[in-house]
Amino acid sequence: MADSSNPSKGGKQDKPDQPEQSSPSAKHEVNPEAKDHWRKGNSFFEESKFDDALKEFSEAIEIDSKYADAYFNRALTNRMLKNFDSAKRDLDIVMELQPESADAPLLVGDMAEVNDDYIGARYWYEKSLKINPDYAEAKARLEKIDSLMHVNSNPKMSEAQVATQKYSQPQKLSEQQSGDVIEDGQIKSLALYKSEIKFDSVIGLDKVKKYLAENVVLAMKQPQLFRKYGKKMGLGLILYGPPGVGKTHIVNAVAGEANANVYIARINQIVDMYTGNTEKNIHMMFKLAREHTPIIMVFDELDALTPKRGAGGGASDNSALRLAVNAFLTEMSGLEKNPEGIFVIGTTNTPWDIDPAMKRSGRFGDRIYLTVPTYKDRKKLFEFYTRKTPKNRLSYGRLARATMGYSPADIESICDKATMKPLLHEYAKQRGRNLNMSDIMSILKDKEASGSSLDEWYEMVKKDVITKTETQTVDGKKQEIVKEGKLDAQEKVAYKAMVNDIKKNTSPRRIRLKKFMRWWAIHLF
Repeated sequence: MADSSNPSKGGKQDKPDQPEQSSPSAKHEVNPEAKDHWRKGNSFFEESKFDDALKEFSEAIEIDSKYADAYFNRALTNRMLKNFDSAKRDLDIVMELQPESADAPLLVGDMAEVNDDYIGARYWYEKSLKINPDYAEAKARLEKIDSLMHVNSNPKMSEAQVATQKYSQPQKLSEQQSGDVIEDGQIKSLALYKSEIKFDSVIGLDKVKKYLAENVVLAMKQPQLFRKYGKKMGLGLILYGPPGVGKTHIVNAVAGEANANVYIARINQIVDMYTGNTEKNIHMMFKLAREHTPIIMVFDELDALTPKRGAGGGASDNSALRLAVNAFLTEMSGLEKNPEGIFVIGTTNTPWDIDPAMKRSGRFGDRIYLTVPTYKDRKKLFEFYTRKTPKNRLSYGRLARATMGYSPADIESICDKATMKPLLHEYAKQRGRNLNMSDIMSILKDKEASGSSLDEWYEMVKKDVITKTETQTVDGKKQEIVKEGKLDAQEKVAYKAMVNDIKKNTSPRRIRLKKFMRWWAIHLF
């Protein structure tokens, strides 16, 4: 790019007014006043003052409507703020002004990847590499996409198809490839896919992996062994735990180990407003699943699809959901008689909200708790999420202490944002540098850019599981009133590990410990 700016570094320092000869925008002389606003925007970006940065880049564009670097930096800032539509509009202008820029398609691909649109991401990374075959970051991103899903068998999408696809809509590669076919509210075919993820990409959770390897993977790979001992080759289980601990990820790892088909069912595809369609959809899903065994059927957020009947505000108040629960129970009963090759897995953050009939033996009888990562797990997570990034020596122990109480998803997000630092440096300086501790620590120090998503979640669900004694005044007399949580005595035993985690992480002592450990690791370590 003409100025090859980098907000995180305040722009190019050596000869900023001297454009690259290969850039189509080299003929355009940037208005000096616009460049001043651009530099100010870079400084604000460096300080993570993104709103101020946006104002400065917008001022630069208003003064000079052909200032490609200002458009790019504004797009980058909006990407950091997750304003993807605005960022994409600016990047379209950059690609029009500078068609030989490899950075703009890379950033479009990055946003597509963030939104789980793997086909879109792959297309834009390939486009970046066509412009610059030596672009190391584009190569690494493309390799990562290829490792997430099968791509060799995908039909090649035309440029027109990708251009018309709304990249910001979350869509897995497999769903784009085969696609759920829904006509008049009824499912006609399923979007199945194969996963290449394996257990070695699941950090920690050793007991969970062992259970799944023995009860699911082995049954799919060695069905004759299960038949020999009269063991059913089908299973219904619930994976539960806080958000971001990797419930869907470990299901994909199971499927990858077993080379099984995967189908992820979503409530918005199942439940239909017209009478009869909801039950037909559930029946059709199970019917089609039997035609593609071995298969893992994943019901994400199972509590939303099968809420407790008669609980108020759930299935009792929504006829479509009530019918969904009844139809689900019917299919699971049928599956119990002939489960061969079908494994039904439900994931949830709040297992106590699922209808009790769904959780009995033969349906979702087994329940597996996925815990938050330990100190050792957090060290390994930082190693895993930076494994493909050129880097200096990192203090994984310090990073693990600074993220006490963080989920794997939180740590992945931190690594992703930190990796943007050396990427942007290469963009601005046209020479690479390694990821270092300062990059990651700058993200950890920014409360808006990082933080534990679990802190708020623990506080939110505390009222659901913990019994409270409150003092109220009635007719001038103080009375103690016990307010029970949602869990009955049996559920308190069944979900004991999760209940204990919630109690522990909402205790004043634990909250103080986490805050101190994070602060100490970031500022005094």
